[in-house]
Amino acid sequence: MTIKQLTENLKPQTIVGNGDAEICGLEIDSRQIKPGCAFVAMRGTQTDGHQFIPKALELGATCVICETLPETRQEEVCYVQYDNTETAVGPLATHFFGDPTRRMKLIGVTGTNGKTTIATLLYHMFRSFGYKVGLCSTVCNYIDGRPVPTEVTTPDPITLNRLLGQMADEGCEYAFMEVSSHSVAQQRIGGLTFAGGLFTNLTRDHLDYHKTVEAYRDAKKGFFDMLPQEAFAITNADDRNGMFMVQNTKANVRTYAQRTDADFKARILEEGFEGMNLNIDGREVFVQFVGRFNVSNLLAVYGAAIMLGKQPEEVLIALSTMKPVNGRFEAIRSPQGVTAIVDYAHTPDALVNVLTTINEILRKPHQCWTVCGAGGNRDKGKRPLMAQEAVRHSDRVIITSDNPRNEDPQEIINDMLAGLSDEQRRTVLSIVDRREAIRTACTLAQPGDVILVAGKGHEDYQIVQGVKHHFDDHEVIRECFGL
Repeated sequence: MTIKQLTENLKPQTIVGNGDAEICGLEIDSRQIKPGCAFVAMRGTQTDGHQFIPKALELGATCVICETLPETRQEEVCYVQYDNTETAVGPLATHFFGDPTRRMKLIGVTGTNGKTTIATLLYHMFRSFGYKVGLCSTVCNYIDGRPVPTEVTTPDPITLNRLLGQMADEGCEYAFMEVSSHSVAQQRIGGLTFAGGLFTNLTRDHLDYHKTVEAYRDAKKGFFDMLPQEAFAITNADDRNGMFMVQNTKANVRTYAQRTDADFKARILEEGFEGMNLNIDGREVFVQFVGRFNVSNLLAVYGAAIMLGKQPEEVLIALSTMKPVNGRFEAIRSPQGVTAIVDYAHTPDALVNVLTTINEILRKPHQCWTVCGAGGNRDKGKRPLMAQEAVRHSDRVIITSDNPRNEDPQEIINDMLAGLSDEQRRTVLSIVDRREAIRTACTLAQPGDVILVAGKGHEDYQIVQGVKHHFDDHEVIRECFGL
């Protein structure tokens, strides 16, 4: 592709140099540049990509896409100038990788909690229907059955379009994708065409980046604002922000709910740690999921499948065969009758959802234990709230490390404890070492008790003082249980 062909759909301010030159790749990370690539210089939240233009040229970049033209320019290099490269990079990447979302149906899932479960279940469901399907998720990306490791919920625009392009090239008819608030605010999904969007719920999260709940909410809403008229938008009518999300969308709106009138409705008939009997739109089905929050997730999956042309009966049959996503309310039972629940809950609301479910099923006098922490270098304001909810909804609480990242783990724990009264602090154990905290809960819990190990879910690592170590809650629990 030539530089002029790359920019034909998004005209730049200026092209300085040979616009007919061919480029073999597109990168925003100068370290990934190969001879013949185009380098996009973006002004990021941490660093300004313009300072890496010399490095990109040193590695062989033949085109530089930037906001400010360098004072000294190389004659053999073509320079392309846009007002805002963050806005431009998405459409440019989409065009470079063959406009993959015009060749398959892309469905986006956004909200605070439930994104991974919904996107992953839709991926498994449509594969079970016989389609080739792609998945972009927090846990792992997939091109049909082939895993592609991931480290963020929504990758940068070039990585994302490269991945979607591979999906389309390999014959995927559908792709299901988690859409983070960061990806909307940072234009990472710019240029993509979505066939549908789903909203799960909205509670406090990512305020270290967005600063206010309103800004976080509006970033989520921005996803629905960009949906085309031919797309569908499915929103959670039980959430107070559900209808706000779709008030300006051009898409075909549908709703799901447990408590209010909606297009897709469900209620719990019977519930245990093994699963639930549900009534979904007048039809009864047993699912291997637990909790009202999962009823909402399953309704969103059901609604999306219906909007994609599937019949209710085949959707319910598929739902009845599915199992929870890795690290989402996963139950591990000891030979002595203690149940441990591994869950990714890392926000106050998610913690309440999981603990409410446990307490609805738990038979007293058996106790609910909670082992939880909070991540380092993230929203500090939710730390005391996490501790408050853990104490409010548990019989016993152990506060420990999550991912301290570059912070002192004890200081994070102190921030959590600051949300408790003196009396509450006397009832709480604090153990910095997460492995030891889990072992303590497993040792003290009695048969019939339930231990919630919250915060990390599917993650198999811990970052301490900036160093990544292997750590898996599942492995520690099974070791404690002798499994």
